[in-house]
Amino acid sequence: MGKIKAKLSAGLLILFASLMMSNVVAAKSEIEARNEVFAKDHAAQYDSWRATSELDTLGGGLDEYPDMVILWAGYPFAKDYKKARGHFYAITDIRESLRTAAPMKDSDGPLPMACWSCKSPDVARLIDEGGEDSYFEGMWSKGGAQVVNPIGCADCHDTASKDFAEGKPALYMSRPYTERALEAINKPFEKASRLDQQSMICSNCHVEYYFSGKNKAVKYPWDNGITVEKMEAYYDNIEFSDWKHQLSKAPMLKAQHPEYETWSQGIHGKNNVTCIDCHMPKVQNTEGKVYTDHKIGNPFDRFNETCANCHTQSKQALQDVVASRKEAVRELKKKAERQLVHAHFEAKAAWDAGATEAEMKPILQDIRHAQWRWDYAIASHGIHMHAPEVGLKVLGTSLDKSANARTKLARLLASKGITHEIELPDLSTKANAQKALGMDMQKLESEKQNFLKTRAVEWDENAKKEGRLLSK
Repeated sequence: MGKIKAKLSAGLLILFASLMMSNVVAAKSEIEARNEVFAKDHAAQYDSWRATSELDTLGGGLDEYPDMVILWAGYPFAKDYKKARGHFYAITDIRESLRTAAPMKDSDGPLPMACWSCKSPDVARLIDEGGEDSYFEGMWSKGGAQVVNPIGCADCHDTASKDFAEGKPALYMSRPYTERALEAINKPFEKASRLDQQSMICSNCHVEYYFSGKNKAVKYPWDNGITVEKMEAYYDNIEFSDWKHQLSKAPMLKAQHPEYETWSQGIHGKNNVTCIDCHMPKVQNTEGKVYTDHKIGNPFDRFNETCANCHTQSKQALQDVVASRKEAVRELKKKAERQLVHAHFEAKAAWDAGATEAEMKPILQDIRHAQWRWDYAIASHGIHMHAPEVGLKVLGTSLDKSANARTKLARLLASKGITHEIELPDLSTKANAQKALGMDMQKLESEKQNFLKTRAVEWDENAKKEGRLLSK
């Protein structure tokens, strides 16, 4: 009887444990993603953050540089790419971008959940509630009713801490994948100085990254280092590519926005002039109280509190220097783009002429490396300010790689009996370039507008009903 009782007791324990497990509910996160909650207790910071809504211009991008449509042929960026605007618009802009398409169901693509990762403190909340695997699983549209508050307080501050309640910064690392990346380059966040931590916080978003594994989780390619060559070697070693180019069939890499990497290599980064020093200076309100300005924007807009702390030149003199460097980067950028456009069309001509994979492999590797280096330089917002010498050097090596590819292509095409120059279609405008790739932009625009009027509205209604969104 003792054995029977023991077996019955063990069985009841197993049954009880299984029932308990089946009713487990993820603990509610202490991360407060609704920025408006902090409007009263942190009024100056909140008001200046909200003022990023004044930085409301979307422009440039493909409209200004239509060659980029060809460089990204077969990738979502060929549909839509514009210059960034204020943090206030992070959710609006990702919803409205043609890159995210018009998914009408949670399971619809084309992009993964990871595409929300730089856009909202709701991301930190979701990871805290269910873990990284749960957050990254699925398509971008799955997060539409969950990720609703734009970049804000809890992306950078531990809003549940006593320090934050007392008005202290309480900086914390809201993205665990960033923390792992910093450890990979021997810069653990917890052991860093406060100055270093200020810039590390920005590396939650202003970095190069890719989507890794089954769940397409965010991963930084920093295992070998953060220079363009080190990250290139990392990607080559794991044979990673973001997509196959529509024309050349090259296995391509899409750089994101490696500001942390390029800043680190520039004169400001080397002298520990942080992102905060230039983009979020200490200022005084009308009552003489000092606070950190959260209207992140151009340092020249706050010249006396930013540049003038270190530089003795006048504002105009410094603006002239920066403008000169920007123009130098822009001119080299345009040359690199034009060479890459020719290389992609010439590679297509070689394939059409019967080139083999063995013949094309070294050429495609040159194209891959040339475009990666171009993208690393131009996707890094403000490289002309952060590290102009890095930008010019990287763009120079891009031109070298393109020249190598085009020289090999000329020889290969000649061996196939093609000795004339491969003509380019009319690429003078974004519309012409997209037409040359056979893109039906009218259809894409129509689908997006329908999505914004229906699905996106449903997302907000759901979020407001369940208390995740206070205002819009």
